[in-house]
Amino acid sequence: MPVSVKGDKELESTLSIENKCLRINLNENIYGTFAEIGAGQETVRNFFRVGDASGTIAKTISAYDKDFSDAIYGIEDDGRYVTENRLKSILSFETGLIENRISREKHPDKLFFSYANTVTTIDFAKKYKGHGWMGIRFQTQPEEEYSEIILHVQFHETLAVLQQITIGTMGVNLIHGAYYLHDDPKNLLMHLYDQLDKDQIEIDTINFTGPVFENVDNRLMSLQLVKNGMTDAVMFAPDGHNILPANVLYKRNILTLRGSFRPVTKVNMSMYEKSLKLFLKENKVNEDKVMVIFEMTLSNLRAEGEIDEKDFMDRAQLLCSLGQTVMISNFQEYYKVVEYFAQHTSERMGLTMGVNTFVDIFDERYYRHLSGGILEAFGKLFFKDLKVYLYPLKDPETGEIITSENLKVHPRMKELYKFFKDNGKVVDITDYDPSTLDINSREVYQLIVDGKTGWENMLPESTTQLIKEKNLFR
Repeated sequence: MPVSVKGDKELESTLSIENKCLRINLNENIYGTFAEIGAGQETVRNFFRVGDASGTIAKTISAYDKDFSDAIYGIEDDGRYVTENRLKSILSFETGLIENRISREKHPDKLFFSYANTVTTIDFAKKYKGHGWMGIRFQTQPEEEYSEIILHVQFHETLAVLQQITIGTMGVNLIHGAYYLHDDPKNLLMHLYDQLDKDQIEIDTINFTGPVFENVDNRLMSLQLVKNGMTDAVMFAPDGHNILPANVLYKRNILTLRGSFRPVTKVNMSMYEKSLKLFLKENKVNEDKVMVIFEMTLSNLRAEGEIDEKDFMDRAQLLCSLGQTVMISNFQEYYKVVEYFAQHTSERMGLTMGVNTFVDIFDERYYRHLSGGILEAFGKLFFKDLKVYLYPLKDPETGEIITSENLKVHPRMKELYKFFKDNGKVVDITDYDPSTLDINSREVYQLIVDGKTGWENMLPESTTQLIKEKNLFR
């Protein structure tokens, strides 16, 4: 029988990188290959240095030359090398190779793995900081189907040699975590930063797949990245798979709708549909390049204290069921969202919001930490080709419909507001559905929690059905 590969949680927190490598090397059943491209062979070097590596390393390769790489792993459709698809091609090839070349009859208890990374470190001009993909395919029982952990990293150090050391350290943490912490993915995620600082390297995408992780929802793992300060924003697709923000946003026209989506109401969908219609009419918007993002912030998820993971997953399920791409961010202020998107695109962007939210962004207290105060924030918010699509508000007391024409901001903000309004930065959504203006998401949520009726017609039909079928928010 194979040696157990379950870890001791108290032990994990005290292990050095050398200890982790030695622990792997001394396990006579863990055996695999290393393929590292773009930053030296920094991960496998750690295993060689501690000794007894012959029991762990079947092969190590660094196919730097593109022709050699293509000859071994094939040519990607997009011709690129630092991509998720390229990493998966490497992992698939290497696991196939070890299965074909190492006899199961001779080694019945071996737990095979393939570790790989494909990265680009900082350039000489220090214009591009560097990034990369890394991952592992591994077994925890002989001959079982492979499980897989794949992640994307952004480097923050300013020397290539430091980035090489960092990727090597995280690579060791990943291999060790795969074998000794796979039964606790959240803990595994935290230990990827052992002997590292979050200022050195950022993990902005991670996915767990395979039999070992069959009960893991990757959307929840995305939340952990932001919650633990490993990145500022993550995204997942309608299928629940975590996706790299840079790939989704690159050179796209972006329309963003921020909300609690607890649950998604007809107001949310009306805001989305009507603002998208206006956005597509803009001169600088290409329909084929439009990306709509439904955003939730950590502060929103923490509205009632510590983050409730079930509550988060209920919201995520509803948004995904409606075919939406979701972003979880640590950006409380809107200008930070725009700055983040501007890293990936110079195309026109749009923000969809209700009147209350729009009035709130003119509150000076949110910008006291900026040396330029609210003027600096608004300079960052509107310096790009951005417009705000404003959904009207119905005054609950008077019944008055409030739009950009009659909303009230603080007297000191009147001229600032007038400047942006007169320059066409604020666009009213005029073809709204009047029946949606009386819907209050907090009231809807409370009705659901209390097991009462009367909320069903306030939500999209499919959302109502899903809430009932899966007993969400209860």
